[in-house]
This record gives sequence, C-alpha cells and structure tokens, in this order.
Amino acid sequence: MKKLGILIAALAITAFVGCKNEKKDMDNMDGMNDSIQMDSIDQNAMKEAPKTVSVMMEPKSGSTAEGEVYFTEEDGIVKMEAKFSGLKPGTHAIHIHEKADCSAEDGTSSGGHWNPTHTKHGKWGDAEGYHKGDIGNFEVADDGTGKISMQTDEWCIGCGDENKDIVGKAVIVHEGVDDFVTQPTGNAGGRISCGGIIK
Repeated sequence: MKKLGILIAALAITAFVGCKNEKKDMDNMDGMNDSIQMDSIDQNAMKEAPKTVSVMMEPKSGSTAEGEVYFTEEDGIVKMEAKFSGLKPGTHAIHIHEKADCSAEDGTSSGGHWNPTHTKHGKWGDAEGYHKGDIGNFEVADDGTGKISMQTDEWCIGCGDENKDIVGKAVIVHEGVDDFVTQPTGNAGGRISCGGIIK
C-alpha cells in the first residue's frame, strides 16, 4: 500500500512537471511567433517607406523665378511635383541637367541636359528618343505661378544606377518653350531657375 502511494505521488509530480514544461514551451512558441510577426511587420514597413527629396529652386539670369520640386519614389515609381512663382506668364521648359551645381549666375554650371543613354533630345516618351532629363513644358498663369507633375519608372532616388539616379543632378526652368526638335536643347532659352537634387 505504501508503494502504491509513492507510485501515485511520483505520477502526479511527473504529470505536473510535464504540464509546466509544456506551458513553458507554448509560451516560448508564442514569444517566437510574436517576434516573427514583428520582424515581418518591420520589414514590410521598411520596404514600403517611400524615398523623398525636396529641391529648392533659386532665381537665375536676373529673374525672380523660384519654387520647390518634390520627388517621391515608391514601388519603383518616381513622382515629381513642382510649383513655381515669379515667372513670366506663358509656357516654360523644365529639364533635369547633369550636375547639382547652381553656382553660376546664369545656371550654366549645371551642365547640359541629363542624357546618360546618349540619345537625341525630344518629347518625353518619343519613340525616336529623348533625354532622361527631358521633362517638357508647363504653363505659367498671369500671376506668375505655375506647376507641373509627372511620374516615371525611368528615374530613381539614390539607387546608384547612373542611367536612372536623379541624385546629383539639377532641375532647370528655362525662359522659353522646348520645341522638342532643336538639338540638343529644344531651343528653350536661358536658365531662369536652378535647384540641385541633393539627398
């Protein structure tokens, strides 16, 4: 009878320890699942966080043209939103130029149009060719304000691909209209506003 009591006590202790260890294992698994879920959420948040860069435009060539250009990259698409003031009413060309250098009074320190693929100048998307910096024209109202927006998968922000990366380039607004024909500038006239794209 005494042996039976000891055996029952031993079985009870074993069952208790087993349950406790099972609960501990379950708690560990729950913690691990929480960790995996948190890691997954963190990675998705990092993956989806858009890249942005803001460009302050300064007057050049004796103009009063200024403004801001915003670039945002998300899911491989770069969106550009640009707003200007102090321009003469009418149509003006806007391009991305080779260097983020606006030190020259006439903006020529920014170099020529950004053209890493060495194609002819033209309207954006033209089958016959266009520069990666050939954004196009926009309209300026009587009050001197204007805006333009576009999006493309042919640009990136800080990706290091010399054929796509806009960082280290400059946004230039011209006094005239881009005719999309004259090589290599579109006969758009002087540079009246410049802003370096610096991350």
